[in-house]
Amino acid sequence: MSIKAKKLLSVSKLAIDFETKKGTVRAVENVSFDLQKGEVLALVGESGSGKSVTAYSILNLLDANGSMPLGEIIYDGMPIHKATPAKLKEIRGREISMIFQNPMSTLNPIRKVGQHLRDMIRNHGYASWSNIEKEIDKLLKQVEIHDLDRVKNAYPFELSGGMCQRVMIALALACRSRLLIADEPTTGLDVTTQKSIMDLIKNLAKEEGLAVILITHDLGIASEYCDKFVVMEKGKVVESNSRVDFFSKSKHPYTKKLLLATPSKEGKVEDLTLEKPSYLNISEPEISEKPLLVVEGLRKTFIKKTGSFLSFVKGKEKKEEFVAVKESSFSIYSGECVGLVGGSGSGKSTTSRMLARLDDASAGKIIFDGVVISDISSNDFIKHPYRKDIQMVFQDPTGSLNPRHTVFDLIAEPLKRLGESFNKNSLDQKVESLMLQVGLPTEFMTRLPHQLSGGQKARVGIARAIALNPKFLILDEPTSALDVSVQATVLQLLEKLRRELGLSYLFVSHDLHVVKMLSQRILVMKEGIIVEQGETSKVMHSPEHSYTKQLMSSIPIIKEKLAIEAIAAF
Repeated sequence: MSIKAKKLLSVSKLAIDFETKKGTVRAVENVSFDLQKGEVLALVGESGSGKSVTAYSILNLLDANGSMPLGEIIYDGMPIHKATPAKLKEIRGREISMIFQNPMSTLNPIRKVGQHLRDMIRNHGYASWSNIEKEIDKLLKQVEIHDLDRVKNAYPFELSGGMCQRVMIALALACRSRLLIADEPTTGLDVTTQKSIMDLIKNLAKEEGLAVILITHDLGIASEYCDKFVVMEKGKVVESNSRVDFFSKSKHPYTKKLLLATPSKEGKVEDLTLEKPSYLNISEPEISEKPLLVVEGLRKTFIKKTGSFLSFVKGKEKKEEFVAVKESSFSIYSGECVGLVGGSGSGKSTTSRMLARLDDASAGKIIFDGVVISDISSNDFIKHPYRKDIQMVFQDPTGSLNPRHTVFDLIAEPLKRLGESFNKNSLDQKVESLMLQVGLPTEFMTRLPHQLSGGQKARVGIARAIALNPKFLILDEPTSALDVSVQATVLQLLEKLRRELGLSYLFVSHDLHVVKMLSQRILVMKEGIIVEQGETSKVMHSPEHSYTKQLMSSIPIIKEKLAIEAIAAF
């Protein structure tokens, strides 16, 4: 039975300041909203809009240089912004829990998953000593983790990003709190896991009165699960609406921009922005008759050592075999984009690393341009002539860029290592040309990665990848961490480069709307096996395998449509 709504949280005229070397910066100003029991509120906006800062201030998790000069935060009648450290410690976890955006930086790398959950339940939860293991198993199953023994005994670095995200969600749910703050909780998760977790959160809101603040840039998810929307831009609330009014009566230009940039079931890449991209004047590249890449029976097996510290010292540790990729076969032709979709832990990233020759296959063949490159070890492939023809754009642009190198150095590095000989002038001209090609201002040459936005870092990663005029690009979730409007420009850039340069792509993603927009064909992967492959329209509209059908039925769809006149008037 649904619990009657009652105001639980009230944020009023909130302002947040940060002290910097250049003086005081106001990150959030005059932010107000209310949240009732059983209500799910979407806090929407791009990076830097103040969403996370607003949410973190509720639990006083601001950095040391942050302060709250104005406003108040009332939780269940208590002015939480005035709470003592001891009171906050009691509230955190038990009353208000949080799912952080980056699980890898939140989970302790030297503690196993089971230890994380035991610590959380013992400190804040309600399980007794006798049934704590049953409670842990229940939590892991709720977030779609079924390989319980392996995951409980794994360290965070031994799991995929998506699996770590599920563990973070399990930790947040372990305390049965009354308010859940979820900061991009489904980023990096496949649509089926995403749906089951959001269904779980929504049911907890409905049946047990859990109040939820969902920080997200995925308006598709928000449209299905959120009751009301608060839109932030540059630290201020620019629009606050119910779900129906948000999608049908939004007035602010910024809100309309976000809605327009959200991928939809029938939309095209060129529809994501008001200005039509220049690549529409470039014809589609001709698809070659012979495949550029052929994969035959590809397999990857990992050996995992388990046991106590003493058993490792004595050399008596147990060895377990884990098959990540099982006999996968497919082809990619010159000039086409092939999408690779599947759940976290399905083997997508492992397959990508083998194709890029960063990892060696355990069995099978990788034939590139008629040459069996899987016979060449990953160490020897670094100096092989084909190295420059196969390049990769990584999922995390921040983690893949050297923080001490300037944009010029980052783009010039592959040219110096694998390219032709350049003198200073010719190298400068080449880097400048590449920057213009990916839409980066040349004055950014001297900037360091931390001085760039997420979209600009992604462009640097793409410029590095195309610097050597490759034939084949592997795109591993290149837009998963980007805001929708930034994602739109990056997707249009990738489509432009494919047409201009005749590149072939393997586009790895969990976002089926994005895959559909870019890809001519789709591969569907489950538990290390390609279970279905075919033309995009056929796979999307007439799937044959039960898992593919499950994926398609799990895609979040915005049911309320923004009036065409409103977008046209924007």
